[in-house]
Amino acid sequence: MDWLIPLGDVDFGVEEETAVLEVLRSRWLTMGAVTQSFESEFAAMVGSRHAIAVNNATAALHLACLACGIGPGDEVIVPSLTFVATANAIRYTGATPVFADIVSEHDLTVSVDSIEKCLTEKTRAIIVMHYGGYACDMQAIMAFANQHGLAVIEDAAHSAGSTLEGRGLGSWGRVGCYSFFSNKNMTTGEGGMLVTDDDATADKLRNLRSHGMTAMTWERHKGHAWSYDVTALGYNYRIDEIHSAIGRVQLGKLSFNNGRRAQAVARYHELLQELTPSVTVPFQSHRGVSSYHIFPILLPKGKDRQAFMEGMKSHRIQTSIHYPPIHRFSAYASLNQSARMPLPITEEVVGREVTLPLYPGLSDDDVLTVVQAVRESMN
Repeated sequence: MDWLIPLGDVDFGVEEETAVLEVLRSRWLTMGAVTQSFESEFAAMVGSRHAIAVNNATAALHLACLACGIGPGDEVIVPSLTFVATANAIRYTGATPVFADIVSEHDLTVSVDSIEKCLTEKTRAIIVMHYGGYACDMQAIMAFANQHGLAVIEDAAHSAGSTLEGRGLGSWGRVGCYSFFSNKNMTTGEGGMLVTDDDATADKLRNLRSHGMTAMTWERHKGHAWSYDVTALGYNYRIDEIHSAIGRVQLGKLSFNNGRRAQAVARYHELLQELTPSVTVPFQSHRGVSSYHIFPILLPKGKDRQAFMEGMKSHRIQTSIHYPPIHRFSAYASLNQSARMPLPITEEVVGREVTLPLYPGLSDDDVLTVVQAVRESMN
């Protein structure tokens, strides 16, 4: 499809090309000095002691679960309204995800009240997901977790550059996990990052990232080690220097590009209220500073979403859905979510949600074009 306005777009330029060429000319492609610089710069941006780069955010979530000691027989509370990887990472460890509801149609993040209702003697951790880059109620969630001795893992895949009370999202819990997939605010094509303030957790994450080895190829190349031990059943979740080089450039653009996203969101709010007031716009008020990763709207109850999206397509405007709820997937049917914990708000919202285009290059005129198409597609 030749989209007039795509759902998203990548801000790549000569800077990324130059960074990749520098890596190629260095002839060192595996994880090394460029990755170390990327990790240091990302940790500084978030405000965490440690950052550990990996090959994707699913790997980050898996390692976070392992580092928090999650395993067979454990339960982890997680929202159903997230990408399936958030729950898959729990199941990789042999633990069971228990799905919690969201707050409301105006706040699509996980509900603290619902988290409390999911608690059992088997609960080991909570994974929150900062939907669209908007902060969950971390003060209340951390207080609850601390009261019950639970680890908190933040799925911050949408949240590079988001803050709450001056702290980067991802730095509130024990471990934060980020995505650099191609549709994210900063991208390396594929890639991810973990952050933590806990030294022991950071050591465990680094060890598990690379086969459980005590010395990496780069350290041996630099003469800091000549052999290694394997101390745990680790994984090959390493990032490489090419992806890290792109990540460093993208990180340098992040603040400006998030500001551009914020301007587009403000324009959306203004025009949707004026031209299509029957559409609900979540997060019109929210905690902290968002990265504005995606722009979700909720159609009026009873509106045919497929017909609406086909109408947008006829205007050559790309839309999407974030997300089909995990508990409805065939692979999760055996968990019998409906008998465990009803999710009435999630169930009501997911059939109405549509994601509109949002990216740094989206102009005011583009936003107007999208909103005019929304108005026409509502008829």
